[in-house]
Amino acid sequence: MEPLTIIVSLACLLVGIGIGYVLFRYVIKQKYEQKMKEAEVQAENIKKDKLLEVKEKFLNKKAELEKEAAQRNSKLQQAENKLKQREISLNQRHEDLQRKKAENDSTKENLDRQAKALELKKEELDKMTEQERIKLEAISGLSAEEAKEHLVESMKDEAKSQAQQYINEIIDDAKMAANKEAKRIVIQSIQRVATETAVENSVSVFHIDSDEVKGRVIGREGRNIRALEAATGTEIVVDDTPEAIVISAFDPVRREVCRLALHQLVADGRIHPARIEEVVAKVKKQVEDEIIETGKRTAIDLGIHGLHPELIRIVGKMKYRSSYGQNLLQHARETANLCAVMASELGLNPKKARRAGLLHDIGKVPDEDPELPHALYGAKLAEQYKEKADIVNAIGAHHDEMEMTTLLSPIVQVCDAISGARPGARREIVEAYIKRLNDLESLAAAYPGVTKTYAIQAGRELRVIVGADKISDQETETLSNEIAKKIQDEMTYPGQVKITVIRETRAVSFAK
Repeated sequence: MEPLTIIVSLACLLVGIGIGYVLFRYVIKQKYEQKMKEAEVQAENIKKDKLLEVKEKFLNKKAELEKEAAQRNSKLQQAENKLKQREISLNQRHEDLQRKKAENDSTKENLDRQAKALELKKEELDKMTEQERIKLEAISGLSAEEAKEHLVESMKDEAKSQAQQYINEIIDDAKMAANKEAKRIVIQSIQRVATETAVENSVSVFHIDSDEVKGRVIGREGRNIRALEAATGTEIVVDDTPEAIVISAFDPVRREVCRLALHQLVADGRIHPARIEEVVAKVKKQVEDEIIETGKRTAIDLGIHGLHPELIRIVGKMKYRSSYGQNLLQHARETANLCAVMASELGLNPKKARRAGLLHDIGKVPDEDPELPHALYGAKLAEQYKEKADIVNAIGAHHDEMEMTTLLSPIVQVCDAISGARPGARREIVEAYIKRLNDLESLAAAYPGVTKTYAIQAGRELRVIVGADKISDQETETLSNEIAKKIQDEMTYPGQVKITVIRETRAVSFAK
């Protein structure tokens, strides 16, 4: 190409680029101005919207503030009204108080005047009374103090007589109701419970078929009998009694072990010291198992659950103990059943009562020699083996050696007395029985006015004969109560003692 053409072309190109650039800037400027106008319009619209929104919020807030101001004004108005009412009320109360104060002042003045008038009248009355007293002393010949003492003594005797009448009426009413209910409960309890009795002894008799067996039991130079006595802790008496060997021991368990061992030895025929020791050891184990089985069976029969195994063993040992001729286990079972019946009648828990009745004499079968009385020792054992507090208290308090804290305690005490005091339950040593009767008669004979005393019905009734010239009819009731209270406080006896005071007047004449 020619240089001129090239230069023209470049010049055209540069001119075209310049024109294009100018046109581009013009277009850009137009677009920019258009965008700016749109942005200004949009900003103006946003500004108007925001102004409207702010104005609306302002109006809403203003309305809320006006509402709150109106509520506060209303509350202030109400409070102001209340204060005005209270002020009015206080003003009225103040006026009332002023009026009452004026009335009280007036009343006080009247009372003062009346008090002065009464004081004057009292002085006049005292003067008149003194004059009358002087006249009465002159007429009666007695001083005022003497007359007062005489009047007091007469009123005292009259009051004592009336009080005794009231006491007798109250006691009679209480006896009619209480005795009737008590007899019903006790009789019903006794009728529903009956057990066998046993005779207390310290010997057992072992029967043999022939006297030839006696020689085998004795052994050469008595070695067999000595071995048996040493192994069982008993005394064996072989005498001229035909077909019998006497086993003597105060421990019934030892006697039972010896009797069973003798039975096995005689049945087996082999009797020598080694065999004796073997059989005795075996029998001891059998008796111990029998004791535990008896305790379990007793608890099951009475429906008593949860007893400690050691308590079950102690209950089983009761089978081999007796008290005043009464088998201890039978006595415990009878007491338990009586307690359950009586507790049911009184609306108490019969299961707890039966449990306490069964365990009340566990202190009589100790494994060691305790220094405590059997009731307290039994309570200690029950507490040791996790019995409940009311059961422990019933055991410890059934002979009044511990304070009664539950209703079970008097029930157990009463049922123990019923079981032991009913006819045929126990036998009593003759000397102790006679001494108790003599003590009853001597105690009543010590009272003034008593001429004769008689203990009858095996000591369950005491008849007291008093002199008709020494004690009045009303005083016989007092004497009967005093004797009963003294017997209750100072003596120990089964059941109850009835005190009958007899006062009679006899007039004797002779027809000739």
